[in-house]
Amino acid sequence: MSNEEIVLCGASAYNKKYYLNENFTGLPDTIKDELRIMCVLFTEDVGGILQLVFNEDGELEFRTSCDENDLLYDEIGSVLKIKQYQNTKRELLESVETYYRIMFLGEGFDEEE
Repeated sequence: MSNEEIVLCGASAYNKKYYLNENFTGLPDTIKDELRIMCVLFTEDVGGILQLVFNEDGELEFRTSCDENDLLYDEIGSVLKIKQYQNTKRELLESVETYYRIMFLGEGFDEEE
């Protein structure tokens, strides 16, 4: 596998759209729905753009950005919201990381035993 980052999903407050990487359509619908709700609510609350990205180690990272002239973007709120999601959605995020590691990085369960 190459050392590039893979976008799982994202949402934008600017065009009111949600994106799920087509490589992850195999995720259970409940997980896809939870990811969509989480991303859309984030952009509704703080504005800007949110992306969930797998780094080269298979860890899921939150990436936020905003247009240069966006005075409504809540930078402090974005940091707080990410910390909230990392705590309240820990199980969801860990299960998506596990899915990614098994399906895309070829890691097996025997490494943890």
